[in-house]
Amino acid sequence: MPLNDRDYMKQPSSPPPRRRLWTGGGTGGFLQNPVYIIIIINLIIYLASFINSDKLVNTFGLSPSLFTQQPWTILTNMFVHVEFWHIFGNMLTLFFFGQVVYQLVGTKWFLLVYFVGGIVGNLGYIWLGDPYSIAIGASGAIFALTGALVVMMPTMRVNLWGIIPMPLWAFVLIFMVLWSIPNLFPGIAWQGHLGGLLVGLATGFFFRRKRRVIYYR
Repeated sequence: MPLNDRDYMKQPSSPPPRRRLWTGGGTGGFLQNPVYIIIIINLIIYLASFINSDKLVNTFGLSPSLFTQQPWTILTNMFVHVEFWHIFGNMLTLFFFGQVVYQLVGTKWFLLVYFVGGIVGNLGYIWLGDPYSIAIGASGAIFALTGALVVMMPTMRVNLWGIIPMPLWAFVLIFMVLWSIPNLFPGIAWQGHLGGLLVGLATGFFFRRKRRVIYYR
């Protein structure tokens, strides 16, 4: 899903005809980029699941009924994936959308949105999920990043599957919102998706209000 920034807000005092973007973030080296670090950690844990996936899920996955005995799982479950398409979809989305959020808001705010979104999504799962199920994956955190980005750059162009162009708001509506509707898709932790998405939308409005992102025409 290559990204192409085409969003802007009209600024009456800005004469240049070309669209350009001022951001409050930055891009450090490879090991200073939180997007790369998070992806690497997820990939390492995914490879470790080949050894004993059941033990990994039971130890680090989030189960509402066991949360008081395993409180660390509210954080660790965000790094656990045991199916290829699960980690592929999450990490691909994190790579493209997470990079943009990181460049816009910087490391501190990126990490705050990511982890607060994931934790709030997990709290939603503890509250509304099947108490004897186990939730794994970074979807809540990634939904938070995407929710923040769609508020900041709603008309940013994305290419779905590399071939179908659409504005980011349409992508979020089709994939993120639908996957956050209760019980619409079986086996999906919609509680985590919804919690993360709401956090992302709220932080996106915060960033716009603080004018951390300014667009010019």
